[in-house]
Amino acid sequence: MKLSVVIPIYNEEENINLLYEELKEVLETLEHEYEIIFIDDGSKDNSLELLTKIQLQDSSVVVVSFRRNFGQTAAMSAGFDYATGDVIVTMDGDMQNDPHDIPKFLAKMDEGYDLVSGWRFKRQDPFLNRRLPSMIANKIISVVTGVHLHDYGCTLKTFRKEITEGIHLYGEMHRFIPAIASGVGGEIAEVKVNHRPRRFGTSKYGISRTIRVVLDLMTVKFMLSYATRPIQVFGLLGVISGGIGFSIALVLTIERQFFGMPLANRPLLLLAVLLIFMGMQFISMGLLGELQARTYHESQEKPIYVVRKVLKSGEDEEKDSPS
Repeated sequence: MKLSVVIPIYNEEENINLLYEELKEVLETLEHEYEIIFIDDGSKDNSLELLTKIQLQDSSVVVVSFRRNFGQTAAMSAGFDYATGDVIVTMDGDMQNDPHDIPKFLAKMDEGYDLVSGWRFKRQDPFLNRRLPSMIANKIISVVTGVHLHDYGCTLKTFRKEITEGIHLYGEMHRFIPAIASGVGGEIAEVKVNHRPRRFGTSKYGISRTIRVVLDLMTVKFMLSYATRPIQVFGLLGVISGGIGFSIALVLTIERQFFGMPLANRPLLLLAVLLIFMGMQFISMGLLGELQARTYHESQEKPIYVVRKVLKSGEDEEKDSPS
């Protein structure tokens, strides 16, 4: 088995050499071929120069340098694309993730899991602006996606290569990888990890990212539940909106015809018309979404299912490639 360790780097010049030496020490103790892939996410300090020196001295190191800062999600996606290992390990470049936890992850993978996620059980970050928002976000994400994890934000994870081939990341979706992997049939486990305080540099994350995370969560929920049947969400909204609007209009019509009540200066009439038109628009959006979903899947011959194994003529055919 070959390991690919993917590490996004953004302005971490104080940590790079220390991280490389510690990681190298751990990987040398494993009985696996390995590669270390550093993704330089448009660093403004000397990170790229240090990575270049390391790569020249170690052929197992790969450095991918972005032209500008694209964010951690893009760095993770690039790491998945360039990784050649059977198992991919992701971790942060700030040395808060402990490389000595990697053997624990691999042992868990040997139990048959496709993705193992880290849980920063004793997280070494400020409570009010880091840990508390993270706890709330983890709870919301678990409830919305149905994939219950204690710590979605921990970068230290291991993946089977075939799982990452079906994961396409955008926005801030790197934190939702377990939920996306679950959507393509991945078996997920969680293990406690040693989380260390940051020694050098400053954190690149803040509470300001909360809104973007919420919007991406809505996207993930829609893609997991309704990507192949958008009419069921937009159509439902349309039926509810149109039904309420029609009911209000019917009541107003009865009042006007049988009780002589005037309709002028009745805000309910405008509300009824608005709800009816909104219902029509929602249903139209659902139908357009159905057309786009069919175009997406049929034009790329992309199946709407994931095959794990095919049994025929006494042979087992392994097929883990997600759609």
